[in-house]
Amino acid sequence: MRSLYGKFLLYTAAIMTFSALTAFLAVNTYYHQNLKGSNDEKNMRIAKQMADYIEEMEPPDLRVFLEMEAGTGYKLLLAGADGKTERFGQAFRLENLAPEKVEKVLAGDDYHGMREFPTETFVTGFFSDETANTVGVPFTYEGRDYALFLRPDIKLLFTEVHYLLGGMVIVMAITSLLAMLIVAKRLIRPITQLTLATRRVGNEEFSPILNIDQKDEIGQLAESFQRMTERLSENDRIRKRFISDVSHDFQSPLLNIRGYAELLADESLPAGERAGYAKVIQSETDRLSSLTKQLLLLTSLDQMMSPLKPVQYSVSEQLKETVRKYRWLLEEKQISLSMDVEEAELTGDPSFLEKVWENILSNALKYTDKYGTVDVSLAAGEEKVVVTISDSGIGIAPENMERIFHRFYREDDSRTQAAEGTGLGLSIVQQVVELHGGTIDVTSEKGNGTTFTVTLPKL
Repeated sequence: MRSLYGKFLLYTAAIMTFSALTAFLAVNTYYHQNLKGSNDEKNMRIAKQMADYIEEMEPPDLRVFLEMEAGTGYKLLLAGADGKTERFGQAFRLENLAPEKVEKVLAGDDYHGMREFPTETFVTGFFSDETANTVGVPFTYEGRDYALFLRPDIKLLFTEVHYLLGGMVIVMAITSLLAMLIVAKRLIRPITQLTLATRRVGNEEFSPILNIDQKDEIGQLAESFQRMTERLSENDRIRKRFISDVSHDFQSPLLNIRGYAELLADESLPAGERAGYAKVIQSETDRLSSLTKQLLLLTSLDQMMSPLKPVQYSVSEQLKETVRKYRWLLEEKQISLSMDVEEAELTGDPSFLEKVWENILSNALKYTDKYGTVDVSLAAGEEKVVVTISDSGIGIAPENMERIFHRFYREDDSRTQAAEGTGLGLSIVQQVVELHGGTIDVTSEKGNGTTFTVTLPKL
C-alpha cells in the first residue's frame, strides 16, 4: 500500500504537471485568440520595410543585405520567379510552404501565414518554426520579381532577460516543490503517530500518549483520539471488572447450591434440616434467576435489542400497584409507609418504568431497619411528572454517591453486605430514566436515609 507521503509526492507531481499543461493551453489559446493577428501585422510591417528598402535603395548585393537582416533575429526565405529559393539565417524546422502561396506573392499579393495559421489546441502558433508560419511580401530587384518570407528567429530573440526569467521560474518551481515536501513531512508526521497509536489500541494497548501540540484539525483529531483512548481504557477496565463481578456473583450461589445439594444426598439428615437446606437452594436459585433477568435487561438496554414501546398510561396507578406488591415486606419489617400520589398519565414504556419503581422501592425497604419509614410521592405538572421515594434507612456515604449507579456496586458495609442484591438495580434505573428523556437525583446522609427523585417528561 502506498504511503501517505508517497501519495502526496505523486499528487504534487500530478498537480504541477496539470498546472503546466493548463498554463500551456491557456497561453496557446490566448495567442491564437488575441495575439496572432497583431503578431502577423507586426512582422508584416517589418517585411514590407525590408522590401521597400530593397526596391528604393537597391543594395549592391541583395544576398549580403538579407544575410545581415537575418542576423538581427529573423529567418528569411527568398523565392525567385525562376522557382529557386534561398534561406538566410537558421534553417526552418519544417519546410511546408505551399507552392501556390509562393506564386501568389510573386504575383503581387501579401501572404499572412501567421494570421492564417491553424488554431488547434496543441499547436503552439508562436513557436511553430515552419515556413507556413511566416509572412510574405513581393518586391522587385534589378528588374526581377521576388517573394520574401519572414518570421522571427525565436532562439535569437531569447535574450539574457528571457533566460533570467526562465531560470527564475525554474528555481521558484524547485524551491516550491522542496518547501511543499518539507511541509508535507511535518503534516504527515502526526498522522503517522496516530496510525501507530491506533495499531496499539487495536492490540488493546490503551496507554499511548501522543506528543502532538498543534492547534489545527490534526491537533483536534489527536486530542479526540487521546480522549477516545482514555474512554476505551476505562471501558476495558469496567468490562474486565464486570466479567469478574458477574463470575463472582454467579459462582457464590452456584457453590452454595452445590454444597447444600451434596448435604441433601445424606439420607440420614433429619427432615427439618433437609427443609432448611432446600430453602437455601431455592433462595440461591431465585437469586441466580434475578441476576440473570437483570443482566438480560441491561444487555437489552445497552444494545436496544428491545426498543422502547411508549404508550400513554396511568403512572400513578402503576406506582400504587408497585407499593402493593411489597406490602408483605412492609408488614414483616413493620415499616411505616406514607403515600401522596396525584393522578397523572405520561407517555412511556410501562414494562421498563415498572422496573424503576420496583428497584428504588425494594432498595428503600431493603436498607431500612424495622420500624423505619418510607415516603412515596408523585407530583404532576403540565409537562412533567416528579416521583420521590424517601426512606429513613442506613443512607449512603458522601464518597460513594458518584458510584451508586455503577454496575455491581454495593457499599462495603456489614449491614449492606447482609442485604441480598445484585448491584445492578440502580444502573438499570438510570438507563431507563435517561432513555425516557428524564433525570434521576439522589440525596442522602449516612445513617439518616436516602431520597430518590425521578423526573419524567409527560410526552
